[in-house]
Amino acid sequence: MARPGDTKSRIQAVARELFLAKGVQKTSLQDIADRLGITKPALYYHFSSREELVRSIIEPLFQDGEAYVSRLEARTELDAVELLREYFDYHRRHREIVMLLLRESVALDDLGLVDWAFSSRDRLAVLLVGENPTLDQAARATIALGGVADCAVQFENEPAELVRAAAVRAACDALGLTSDG
Repeated sequence: MARPGDTKSRIQAVARELFLAKGVQKTSLQDIADRLGITKPALYYHFSSREELVRSIIEPLFQDGEAYVSRLEARTELDAVELLREYFDYHRRHREIVMLLLRESVALDDLGLVDWAFSSRDRLAVLLVGENPTLDQAARATIALGGVADCAVQFENEPAELVRAAAVRAACDALGLTSDG
């Protein structure tokens, strides 16, 4: 007999797959239950609503991201190149969830999840260019962070280390920094 945690993980995996393929709003809980071969009440045993299920899939991204940003903010010295490398790794590690956020930003905005993404990027920009950057500095930080995140998601079929090195070099160029990749 499957343990409850196993069923919950299976539900999340199937839901993530269907959400990516069909969209959050177009995927019913019945679709998920049917794919799993369980009843809808069995699904409700683990998740009381679609919103709770969506949140359970996306929260690890935010928990990991919050830990990452908070850890950087706590440092007394910051290496911008390392920040960019870790930012790439974070997005690559959570690629599927990031893709879901990009495709379903309107649906997910109601859950308050999109605001956090912008807030965390703003916090990282402060670490890169300071509290009161010029418009030029703020634009460079936005391009650097957005570019690194986009590369982590966009080039999934390329070796991660090569993409990471190229993305970090490009981000450093945007920031006016030197990097060995």
